[in-house]
Amino acid sequence: MNRIFLDVHALQTVPPSNLNRDDTGAPKTAVYGGVPRARVSSQAWKRATREYFNDEHLLDAGELGVRTKKVVDVLARRILEKDESLGETAAQQLAAEVIQATGLKIVVPKRKADAAKDGEPEPLPEAKYLVFLSSRQIDGLARLALDGAADIKAHLKDKNNKAKAKQIADTLHSVDIALFGRMVADVTDISVDAAVQVAHAISVHRSETESDYFTAVDDHSTDAEPGAGMIGTIDFNSATLYRYAALSVHQLLANLGQGLRDDEPATTPVRRAVEAFLTGFVSSLPKGKINTFGNHTLPDAVVVKLRTTRPISFVAAFEDPVRGDLGGHVREASERLAEYIPDIERAYGDGDSTGTWVLRVGNGTRKLADVGTETESLGDLIAAVGQAVADRLEKPE
Repeated sequence: MNRIFLDVHALQTVPPSNLNRDDTGAPKTAVYGGVPRARVSSQAWKRATREYFNDEHLLDAGELGVRTKKVVDVLARRILEKDESLGETAAQQLAAEVIQATGLKIVVPKRKADAAKDGEPEPLPEAKYLVFLSSRQIDGLARLALDGAADIKAHLKDKNNKAKAKQIADTLHSVDIALFGRMVADVTDISVDAAVQVAHAISVHRSETESDYFTAVDDHSTDAEPGAGMIGTIDFNSATLYRYAALSVHQLLANLGQGLRDDEPATTPVRRAVEAFLTGFVSSLPKGKINTFGNHTLPDAVVVKLRTTRPISFVAAFEDPVRGDLGGHVREASERLAEYIPDIERAYGDGDSTGTWVLRVGNGTRKLADVGTETESLGDLIAAVGQAVADRLEKPE
């Protein structure tokens, strides 16, 4: 089938905040266009998007996965859900054998093993790194374990059963695995290429990190005990961010493979995944220091492009930083985008095969209204893009 790419661009203003910290606790930054910019890492926003899937129930539990080192514990719990008569210890033994049959290496962490020597309970082995498994993969591995419960070692010595363990781990991927990929260092042939690439969000303007000096009063202090109970500082910045993500729809289709439900075509879960990703990426927000700053904002403008050529970021529109001479950055950033988008598409001949939708709020984003089809709400945007993706999949050019 033809290649199909979905580009998502957003301008989002956040007030004083610390969305994504570095190793010193300060907001992450980057130098772009010769000046320091506020930055939010791609990993932080991908995590926020995945959490949004769960928090807002955008997808059924069966369409999502879990990323953890504690794969033995997770599988043992699923085995017990299917057969409570086994007992916890037996379920854990079955889980450990089946996990190893997939090719994953598991070990007891040294610190937990040392704690066990001091009288702590015997710890379960864990993977050496985070492993992403779908709910249906965990179900399949649990059934395989129960099929060989009488003698799991002998059961998995059968080459067909051992091969089945690896096959289960490499089929029926969840939506979040299909979107964000899975790297398995020990068993590279069950790794999954991500369908989504997320750029580090950066401010469209120069941004400086500031510090908030705070004090906290001890409620039980007396007049004879003047002064604060605690003092400290918190670093923060504020910014209008340019956010970008590229979704390879054809890669998503390949990753999802068989439909999640027997009665639906393969294109249906792809559309559902695309709509969930758009909703989650646009609406989510990393939660760093959220209780301290309460920086709950939504994008001022969203531009979605459906292409058949290649992904294109518009970050170069802000290589010369927005100055904010009029007291803000959204208006000038919107004007920059509105000028840059048609220029680069004209220069590289990408406009004819591209569908464009715009969602915006406020007078400052007016210039973006002419970039594409303007939608009234996020729901309208999601529905329009989802339908366009379905049409492209069902009637490839």
